[in-house]
Amino acid sequence: MDTWRRLLLAVVCGVAVASVYAAQPVLEPMGRDLGVPAELTGWIVATGQFGYLAGLVLLVPLGDVTDRRRLIAAHLALTAAGLAVTASAAATAAWTAFAGLAAAGLFAVVVQTAVAYAASVSPPAERGRNIGVVTSGVVVGILGARVVTGALAEAWGWRSVYATLAALSLGLSALVLAVLPPEERPARAAGYGRAVVALGGLFGERLFLTRGLIAFFLFASFGTLWSGLSLPLSAAPWRLDESQIGLFGVAGLAGALGAARAGRWADRGRAAPVTGLALVLLLLSWAAIAQLPRSLALLAAGVVLLDFAVQAVHVSNQHLLTAAHPERTSAAIGGYMVFYSLGSALGAATTTAAYAAHGWPGPTLLGAAFALCALTVWAVGRRFTSAGYSPAHGDFRVR
Repeated sequence: MDTWRRLLLAVVCGVAVASVYAAQPVLEPMGRDLGVPAELTGWIVATGQFGYLAGLVLLVPLGDVTDRRRLIAAHLALTAAGLAVTASAAATAAWTAFAGLAAAGLFAVVVQTAVAYAASVSPPAERGRNIGVVTSGVVVGILGARVVTGALAEAWGWRSVYATLAALSLGLSALVLAVLPPEERPARAAGYGRAVVALGGLFGERLFLTRGLIAFFLFASFGTLWSGLSLPLSAAPWRLDESQIGLFGVAGLAGALGAARAGRWADRGRAAPVTGLALVLLLLSWAAIAQLPRSLALLAAGVVLLDFAVQAVHVSNQHLLTAAHPERTSAAIGGYMVFYSLGSALGAATTTAAYAAHGWPGPTLLGAAFALCALTVWAVGRRFTSAGYSPAHGDFRVR
């Protein structure tokens, strides 16, 4: 796969995932405009996450039984429709915005179809590298969009953010059909029902469960930071506006892009040690993030470290799972991302409540606890990882 096609898939991932996370830097004005109580604003982000969860189970398995290129284009177009509904929601009908967010989240699983497409067209020696580049679009979408979201919201209101994302999604839908070639793979005999069953069967595998649980706690920690960060930054003593808050996405983006080599490390068989080191860094990052009431510089350093760790672990996880299941790439990624979605939703829903009850120390302790849980899962499963993994059998060989 050439550079331009990798970049196109990365942009697809970035725009799609931004549709789920765009509300994070504008939670306060968006909640106020829609009449959502402050302690419940975390559900604005969580709604998109639950839609995403449904899409992982119901839509991602389609990638194993149909042309992924056409599936990517269709899901982008439907994501655009959900975003348009959110942008047009009346201030007196918050349910319309929530419905649009759920629909956008449902079809934003185009991210997993794009990653599966990249994995399926890549030779084994380049799979990790290509997944790393495409997956980097996810982090760019989550973090880089914060900068754009803040600027757009300040200039034209939060609705302009969703209108812009809808237009981008629609344009990318057409571009995917024009630029990406169909996959060269044998026709799938199994139908959609069998593909869904195959996804469910993955939950009985040790590698899958270990990496899935790591992802659950990893993204719960990630969601705790990014869903709650705008609340203390917009309050005393900082009182930053939306565009200033959005600039912290640049720090996170720098950290995530710094982990771009994680795919190549995985290609060289270093996924397990990289995961452990990254999770230690994730835990340490919360010590710096906890200094937010006193220092924005330490906060920025913690954000860089956290997003470096998250991206390194995420790429390593996906590389291991796609290598283990080359014939069920979509199911493997979709099932893995169920853990991602649940973890992100947990972080988003709990961080605002923790902040309302305990101030910034609440989300800080919550995020650190999630990071510690992820590290614990990795440590417990380490003896199986070090014993070796057999992709052919879909399980660990324990010596």
